[in-house]
Amino acid sequence: MRPRALLLICLLAAFPARGEEVVAGLSQTRVAINTNFAGSEILIFGAVKRDAPLPEGALNVVVTVAGPWKPATVRRKERRFGIWVNVEQVRIDAAPSFYAVATTAPLDAALSDTEDLRHKVSIPRAIRAVGTADEAQNPEQFVEALIRIRRDEGLYQSLPGEVSLSEATLFRTSIALPANLTEGDYTTRIFLTRDGAVVDAYETAIGVRKVGLERWTYTLAHERPLVYGILSLAIAIAAGWGASAAFRLLRN
Repeated sequence: MRPRALLLICLLAAFPARGEEVVAGLSQTRVAINTNFAGSEILIFGAVKRDAPLPEGALNVVVTVAGPWKPATVRRKERRFGIWVNVEQVRIDAAPSFYAVATTAPLDAALSDTEDLRHKVSIPRAIRAVGTADEAQNPEQFVEALIRIRRDEGLYQSLPGEVSLSEATLFRTSIALPANLTEGDYTTRIFLTRDGAVVDAYETAIGVRKVGLERWTYTLAHERPLVYGILSLAIAIAAGWGASAAFRLLRN
């Protein structure tokens, strides 16, 4: 046997083929935000590819969709002398602007705490809040407040049992994207787990972009703020003059 062939056999033996693998797709990979945008829905579907007999253990699928990570400041207010004032604040290093996690079972049953820590799957673990202990006495309360606020806005979603799994092979779920989305790339991850351990993972992205008038206004405001300000002032003056003229016409 040739030395190269022997080396190849040794390498294949050292790296055995994976028993299960995720094969997935999305109903759409781009979301357009225009003046009439009222939200969207992404269908995530796929199958489990196997190169070996069905293994033992509880099989689960975990799907996450995360918007762009950005810093966030959370403030706590107190009423003093009849006025609400900021008394404490915590700056969070990075928090996803949108985050949804859907599973075939409750997350703590589908994924072990060790794997959650490793892959940052749950909502609290997806938020990077390093060094907040120096800013407040109970920084975890500020992280909880951020999660609560964004849950109420539909930006953070926990969806246990929303991933359907058929015959331990085919899976599907849908994620509702609200109207108040942040522009950017939304990372979609799919984890295949057995007995809480990650067997395989798949990752792709959804592009969320402003189009039409929304894109033109956004670009003008950020790249030419002076022109945007002058134009806004001119529109306000024209609207005020038009309303005044119409009112005088009605009176006459």
